[in-house]
Amino acid sequence: MPLDPLYNPDGDQTTTLSHFTTQQNVQDHETTYYFDQLIDHFHPEKGTFKQRYWHSDEYYKSGGPVVLFTPGEQKADGFTSRLDKSTMSGAFAHALNGSGVVIEHRFFGESNPYPDLSSESLLVHTVEQAIEDMVYFARNVKLPQPGGDKLAPGNTAWIMVGCSYPGALTSFLVDRHPDVFWAGYAASAVVQSIANFWGYSDAIRQNTPANCSADIAAAINYVDSVLENNDTAEVHAVKANFGLQEVVHVDDFVAALKSPLNYYQSNHTLYEQFCDALEVDDDGSVAPASGFGQEHAFKAMGKYWKETYYPRCMSSLGTHNASSTRWNNTAAPNSGRSWKWLQCRNFGFFPVGAPEGYPSFVSRFLKLDHSERSCEYDFPGALHGTLRSPVLNALKVNSDHNGWNTTRPHLIFANGWRDPWRQATVAADGVQASHSDKQLRLIADGAHCSDSFITHSNKQIEALQQTAIQRMVDWFVEDFGWVH
Repeated sequence: MPLDPLYNPDGDQTTTLSHFTTQQNVQDHETTYYFDQLIDHFHPEKGTFKQRYWHSDEYYKSGGPVVLFTPGEQKADGFTSRLDKSTMSGAFAHALNGSGVVIEHRFFGESNPYPDLSSESLLVHTVEQAIEDMVYFARNVKLPQPGGDKLAPGNTAWIMVGCSYPGALTSFLVDRHPDVFWAGYAASAVVQSIANFWGYSDAIRQNTPANCSADIAAAINYVDSVLENNDTAEVHAVKANFGLQEVVHVDDFVAALKSPLNYYQSNHTLYEQFCDALEVDDDGSVAPASGFGQEHAFKAMGKYWKETYYPRCMSSLGTHNASSTRWNNTAAPNSGRSWKWLQCRNFGFFPVGAPEGYPSFVSRFLKLDHSERSCEYDFPGALHGTLRSPVLNALKVNSDHNGWNTTRPHLIFANGWRDPWRQATVAADGVQASHSDKQLRLIADGAHCSDSFITHSNKQIEALQQTAIQRMVDWFVEDFGWVH
């Protein structure tokens, strides 16, 4: 999952804030508060841990809601800008005269129930515990503002906001606990857990320029044809083309080949450079829409790997050695390990090749057992029985939380056509629109979480944001008879 577009690891530099109507000084966004959260909501006798949160009543007037945002799978102290009206969560607070809260997800940043990330500690790191965290917080927190002890659900409307996994969490919360969370804004929300998630790379393929798309697929298809023939010398030559001849196992090799695709989401400039390496020849000529073809693509991709990508990014490639030092680093915090546990334990979202009949950016020799093995090595013995199956884990999440099929009112889903995660959202191909007249599903020409901050540079996203804010205001007036 990506960093938020407004993530600032050093925090915001706000020092003095005034209430937008009274002009009285209010607490700056940088003050960190601590909430006594239950370690295990199903066994409260285990005690509590300190969960960090940040708060602003800059826009608050009596009768306004509480808008709760979590960044999910990363530390939260770089997200205090989410309290400002320049972001969607802050814009809801501003439009409704609400208070804003940013809360850190358990096992990310400094909000750790236990001092390490061992498998034993992570047993209380599940989507169910995360849901109950938000519920328990809403019901019990005494917000640091005048009358902050009287803002529990039942007295005040609570609105959940999140993007990506936190967007899914938003949907799950409103679906399961409408008595606590009156409404939610779920952006790029990966509500449908999918173990074999070939849709991620296929979305990248569909949104890659035609020449680059054709040549990546052609190069991968050639790799697969050589692997299928299983001639030792030819397989060695294919690996050597990428400087990966020392990688013994085929699945490790093809898993490595998909790595530059990560740039599509994390750094689009570097993804464009990857395409340029394939589509701009040494003499400066650019490939036609059909690409340069298989032979050129294969060699150009190999050159990019050896000269640019491998020196920049690669570390350990093997997933067949259980004693490797890359596994089971239990030091906290470690966002990568905490997210990996949620993938292995709940969601899946593991990369595999596309089914036969589709062009594929990922080798069909990359199958689910590659990720299952890494889960077992990272968390030895912790995922036993049916929990060893990403397919069954994903099915359970979907069964428990309705995935694509929620019809719960007061939910706004916002998505982008160019989002590589789109096939896990309610904007996935073939998903039927909600039958609830109080649920809103919006989509614009955007990428993953590109509606996180208020924009005037993309008219489609701007229109989506304005529609979402106005609909939330309309619902609030309809249900509470209150106009600011």
